[in-house]
Amino acid sequence: MVAIKKCKIVNESKKKEFGKEMLILSQINHKNIVKLLGCCIEVEVPMLVYEYIPNNTLFHFIHGKKQGSCISLSNRLKIAQESAEALTYLHFSASPPIFHGDVKSANILLDQNYTAKVSDFGASILAPTDEAQFVTLVQGTCGYLDPEYIQSCQLTDKSDVYSFGVVLMELLTSKLVIDFDAPEEEKSLSSYFLSAMEEKKIHDILDDEIKCGDDMKVIMEVAELAKRCLNMKGKDRPTMKEVAEELGQIIRKLGQEHHTDETETLIGEASHNM
Repeated sequence: MVAIKKCKIVNESKKKEFGKEMLILSQINHKNIVKLLGCCIEVEVPMLVYEYIPNNTLFHFIHGKKQGSCISLSNRLKIAQESAEALTYLHFSASPPIFHGDVKSANILLDQNYTAKVSDFGASILAPTDEAQFVTLVQGTCGYLDPEYIQSCQLTDKSDVYSFGVVLMELLTSKLVIDFDAPEEEKSLSSYFLSAMEEKKIHDILDDEIKCGDDMKVIMEVAELAKRCLNMKGKDRPTMKEVAEELGQIIRKLGQEHHTDETETLIGEASHNM
């Protein structure tokens, strides 16, 4: 089974985009990045051949939930951390570094084990080697775009950090990033989220499925991390490496707390039965 990506509209711009995506993906190999298996570029309709990822996108996972289905906090954090590891690899291990340019839940695929696979490198760029190469056309998706990138047309590693912060908000709230049907103050999830953090009302916008009192300390740590990623100034945002490391620490802490709770429950049951 493979997945085929091909142009709906064939023009020189699209052919260049496909060529760029092929060039970038042929240089990278990471367990949390979708694998490019082959390509047909010098044909009328260019095509890229990818490994088949069966469980749709993170966007579908969050927003297409069936009634009664539950996505645990640990699963959400696992997907976030795996995605952060993929972006860390692009920023710090690829040579030259790669800026994804369109980080969003719809570009994070989930395999049969719900392991995250970052995909769609059509808006990606290799890190510029001098200042003159920085200026580029703004690409990306409304709601996820770094405000600094919109103003300067300079895509940087911190642009991906901002977009990843938006994905973290989605995972915590299960709300749409842009919702035109919502009340005015809730249309933009970034503004709504940051306002709730400022007013200490974050509990009001969390997904009901993860509003467990025992996990609120961990959730607040993730919310604070998302807030730092959304800083208006790129230089004040953490790096993706710092984000991935912090998520790893939070996941370990969550696991230890759940293990402690289970142990106390078992001890309690044993004492009751004696």
